[in-house]
Amino acid sequence: MQFCDACGSIMVSNGGTMVCTNDDCGAENDRDEERAAQFISTEKQSDDELIETEEGAAFEGKPTAKDVICDNCGHGEAWYTIKQTASADEPPTRFFKCKECGRRWRGYN
Repeated sequence: MQFCDACGSIMVSNGGTMVCTNDDCGAENDRDEERAAQFISTEKQSDDELIETEEGAAFEGKPTAKDVICDNCGHGEAWYTIKQTASADEPPTRFFKCKECGRRWRGYN
């Protein structure tokens, strides 16, 4: 990814030239081939990017929250994991699994 030196916006490739995406700026630079060669593209997500939503997904060994109450059994302790499910300026989502009955739910901060 290349950023505009003038305004800091993301630049997109247009042939051999990088063009600023900010309409007010319109700066153009030569494409940085050395930097582009360092990027790695993958076709498969790694396991650390996946959100555990399957019924059998293991939460055991994850941190424990003691400030939640399960609506199913009333237990006050659950495993949780945090994932960024929205844009970066939004708070992350916490996914819980009750340590007593195994119920799963989401918590939004």
